[in-house]
Amino acid sequence: ERARERERERECESEKERTKESESERVSVRASARASARERERARERERARERGSKREKERARVRQRARERDTARERGREGAREGERAKERDSEKERERDGE
Repeated sequence: ERARERERERECESEKERTKESESERVSVRASARASARERERARERERARERGSKREKERARVRQRARERDTARERGREGAREGERAKERDSEKERERDGE
């Protein structure tokens, strides 16, 4: 009878031990899953930040391009005005020559 009692106690102890180990394992697995989920979220956040930076850079490039185009147009306008002034000057010179003749 005592031998059977001790055997049952040993089985009970070993069952408790197995339960403790499996609980510990479950806790470890959950912690690992949470850590990898956090890492995935960080990776997504880095990707979103990179995208935002990329969009900002593209917008800056567009702004710079528009400024270059504006400057070019302005310079062409000045060049056209200068050419117009020269043409007027030539015309009035021709007119003076004609009047002088």
